[in-house]
Amino acid sequence: MSTSITITGSGTPLMEPGRAGPGVLLRYQGTAIQFDCGRATTLRLTEAGQDLTTLAALAITHHHSDHLVGLADLLMSRWLEADRSELLDPLPVLVPDGPGSRLVGTVLDPWQEEIAMRTAHVGYTSSPDPAVRPFPAPATPSVVFRLDGLSVEAASVRHEPVIPAVGYRVTTPDATVVISGDTTICQEMEDLASGADILVHEAFRTSAVWGGLLSDPKAIAAYHSDTVQLGGLAQRAGVGTLVLTHLIPSPRTEADKEAYMADIRAGGYKGKVLVADDLDSITV
Repeated sequence: MSTSITITGSGTPLMEPGRAGPGVLLRYQGTAIQFDCGRATTLRLTEAGQDLTTLAALAITHHHSDHLVGLADLLMSRWLEADRSELLDPLPVLVPDGPGSRLVGTVLDPWQEEIAMRTAHVGYTSSPDPAVRPFPAPATPSVVFRLDGLSVEAASVRHEPVIPAVGYRVTTPDATVVISGDTTICQEMEDLASGADILVHEAFRTSAVWGGLLSDPKAIAAYHSDTVQLGGLAQRAGVGTLVLTHLIPSPRTEADKEAYMADIRAGGYKGKVLVADDLDSITV
């Protein structure tokens, strides 16, 4: 038995060649769950060898566009790749109740005429519409999904003014994986990450950004995670491997990646660190 994660997107709202929008694919035996669905998620899933029709669920952390803009593409592509003569179960989409759940429930509304045309033309027996599973964003980790020995817990994180926003903790028989979504350094995130084999966490290099790479660095820094402080959080939480993603600023050279590593070490973390590129994978 083994649990693996693949980074389907290490990018941000800013366009960067080679970096898709935020996303993480978790696989345990035959179960595959996607977390977040940024731009080009569907392409990255296919490049990772994932059959879209066998995804068990999609889990959304919050309603920022860079985490959701690939959803219509995923739903439509999954539908188009399915055997049109067989019943395709709707894709469960786990999402904190609020703006995100309303968006997920209406994301295919602009495509209903095309869906009807394709259905009539080639005889699809199923719909691409998702099975929306909203849940109240919990203050402490609470189970929102279970399947085949795998459980998914969600807990609120701090990404104000974006409310609700959650991180996820996935437990399989052989590993625990935590996915931060977007958040500041906070006790809620530290508690969620406690003892995780793998922590996939957003990363914001405050010192580099203050060099003029963003038009309003203070506003963006206010709801993201400084890399030096993240090193301290990961060490206190006892994380086995720390995977940095949603990288601000985007590293373009090995020296840039080493600067991320130096920040994490300066914060006190002594475990394994991966500054992620798209399609990087780790297996526990």
